[in-house]
Amino acid sequence: MKKYQTLLFDVDDTLLDFKAAERTALHLLFEEQKIPLTDEITAHYKTINQGLWKSFEEGKIDRDEVVNTRFSILFEEYGQKVDGSLFEQNYRSYLEEGDQLIRGAFELIQDLQSEYDLYIVTNGVSKTQDKRLRNSGLHSFFKDIFVSEDTGYQKPMKAYFDYVFARIPNFSVEKGLIIGDSLSADIKGGQLAGLDTCWFNSAKKPNHTGIVPTYEIQSLNELYQILR
Repeated sequence: MKKYQTLLFDVDDTLLDFKAAERTALHLLFEEQKIPLTDEITAHYKTINQGLWKSFEEGKIDRDEVVNTRFSILFEEYGQKVDGSLFEQNYRSYLEEGDQLIRGAFELIQDLQSEYDLYIVTNGVSKTQDKRLRNSGLHSFFKDIFVSEDTGYQKPMKAYFDYVFARIPNFSVEKGLIIGDSLSADIKGGQLAGLDTCWFNSAKKPNHTGIVPTYEIQSLNELYQILR
């Protein structure tokens, strides 16, 4: 079995339950605005949001355009004009409180931190990710945290990983492994950077992308089998 030394972890839906955080934040935001949040609106928001983040991953738009236009685009399609930036600020304040852990995440990271060099690699907003990681109790286990907002690049860009690698002491790509839930960001990005990859596929989604990870796991506990 290959011996790894540096483990690069994604955050959302890998260590922290973003779906739960998002669901709560949306309900609080719409409740504050006195607007009924229906299943249809929720589904529509997610479609818009995912499309914008995909464009961000592909380098077509920047992060600010993602976060500051998603609500204005959503409401425009329902015939309403809203301040997307203001909605984003309010939504962000609720999202920052979303520190729900994926099952087994805390125990896994606590266990691994004494034997491996652990780092966070995440696309997102620095302040939000920092607060969520601190509130969850995970922050102190990681040697450094690399958020796309700070680097000027994002997963899956090779430039993002070049930035990360240059800031990890004595880093060896042969001894590195990235663990994440996104085929398009984590796995593709890891492959472009020459890393072995581990796809955390808790929902057992079919993979029709042509992006083939080195490993695939359905629960975080399965990572032990890969590492040891």
